[in-house]
Amino acid sequence: MTKMIAGQALVKVLEAWDVNHIYGIPGGSINHTVEGLYLEKDKVDYIQVRHEEVGALAAAADAKFTGKVGVAFGSAGPGATHLFNGLYDAKMDHVPMLALVGQVPQPTMNTNYFQEMDETPMFGDVAVYNRTATTAEQLPYMVNQAIREAYRQKGPAVVIIPEDLSAKEIDYEPVKTPNVVSNTYTQVIDPTAVQETLKLLKQAKHPLVYAGRGLLGARTELVKFSEQFNVPVLNTVPATGVIPTDNPNAIGTFGRLGSKSGFEALQHTDLILFLGSEFPFAQFWPKNIKIIQVNNNSFDIGKMVPVDYAVLSDAKSYLQAMIATGETLPATDWLTANRQNKQNWNAWLAEQAADDSKGLAPEAVTQKIASMVGPKDTYGVDTGNVSEWAVRGLPMDKEQRFALSGLFATMGYGLPAGLAGALSVPDAQAWSLSGDGGFAMVAPDIITEARYQLPVINVVFSNRRFGFIYREQVDTKQHLYGVDLTDADWAKVAEGLGGIGFTVTNNVEVERVFDQIKDLQAQGNQKPIVVNAVIKDDDPIGTAFMPLDPELYGEDTVKAYAEANNIDVAKQPSLGALLRAKGDNL
Repeated sequence: MTKMIAGQALVKVLEAWDVNHIYGIPGGSINHTVEGLYLEKDKVDYIQVRHEEVGALAAAADAKFTGKVGVAFGSAGPGATHLFNGLYDAKMDHVPMLALVGQVPQPTMNTNYFQEMDETPMFGDVAVYNRTATTAEQLPYMVNQAIREAYRQKGPAVVIIPEDLSAKEIDYEPVKTPNVVSNTYTQVIDPTAVQETLKLLKQAKHPLVYAGRGLLGARTELVKFSEQFNVPVLNTVPATGVIPTDNPNAIGTFGRLGSKSGFEALQHTDLILFLGSEFPFAQFWPKNIKIIQVNNNSFDIGKMVPVDYAVLSDAKSYLQAMIATGETLPATDWLTANRQNKQNWNAWLAEQAADDSKGLAPEAVTQKIASMVGPKDTYGVDTGNVSEWAVRGLPMDKEQRFALSGLFATMGYGLPAGLAGALSVPDAQAWSLSGDGGFAMVAPDIITEARYQLPVINVVFSNRRFGFIYREQVDTKQHLYGVDLTDADWAKVAEGLGGIGFTVTNNVEVERVFDQIKDLQAQGNQKPIVVNAVIKDDDPIGTAFMPLDPELYGEDTVKAYAEANNIDVAKQPSLGALLRAKGDNL
């Protein structure tokens, strides 16, 4: 045993769990935890953020990028409450996170002391583990247990630390708990479930895989299954990258952030294999189809949509069991038509990127980014229209990693996630993509990227409005109110905060500026970069409903929709038309 303050001992527990950085801001009620970080500064990097929310969001993004627990801290009162956005993001997207929360010294608790709050019930809804320390000696044990629960329950854990306890000297003995929590086990699947779902798959004429985050880390299995059974694959937005974006069987996603190919596949499928997801918009799927749901949480099965067959299993193990049958299905017109539909959609996006006659298209920016990214790059993506452009345009065909605020969908996520990417995957380029609304919420933490010499490339799509909400107000015929934004020169802001700033307004400038950035990075640039991309005001095309099939919607509806959205139906025939041309009468 070794004598040390409890604040240092709890940091040693973080080291045992392979935590190498932690975000936060010092405060009177967390000071001896910060002292512990100082004493262990050679093992754990303390990242001083400018807002605890940024630290908490970055910690959640760390977990999404790596699968390892992300850690942030805040002092009592406002420091604690600022953590909530990151904690709820981790909860709703099911990733492990630890928050160390300061509390006033025990003798002053329950006395209406400065910044004193009853913190334990505050975190009751969000945390999978939520405890307040009562002795200094138990602090290392509590932090260890908190991390175990964060991994076991895939969510945020909270340890509340009265300041006088972290200052006390204790006898510390290293924890013996194994510091690797494996999610790579193979579950034994009921053979009956395999045979019954195989039978349903064989009976289907238009089967479709809908893959969620539960298959992250199972790309090999998903690709093998898709190719062995010749089934097209859709994925949820948070699961972007679960199948390589350049795989011919990957046809995009469904909903407002999705693709034409994704929307139309759902209109003609007769069986969905729903894997590793609690997709909230499944309730909008067509009602006359069969659904097989595979999930390792019984609560999630049937939660969003009624299912015809349930398999209680992790999705990776289920796919492994299906592959092991050695069965296969032939390639069909259904598969080839879906592939062609996705290729047509990609061509349409490229056309949008090429046309800057009415202003810069965001697709031109993502297309240029796609030409520059490396095999391990990370993308931190904000909430709003920018999510659509990222999902539709960023390549996830190698080992790139993607993080956004999925179910919680908080704005201001892009920059913290970009920061996390630079720290969690230091041997690759980190990118952040934000709208001007979300970026304004967290822009001061460009200082943090500058302080720690993190050359994140932060792209800000500036159109001077909350574009996603603007479209909702238009669609629901409300008055346009509160959605316009006062403009700012984000390039100059970046320079004032210690970074490098550029502005682009057309395709020529996009090519020139991003080539300059490429040269800067090749020369060893250590400053964050902000690209203020001033884009045209047009909304991105909504893909939640795309009436392009005259057999389903009528010629007049198709013509009106195509004209309104600049779609050449001859180049973008509907999936239904492609199938009928192949003799599939649906």
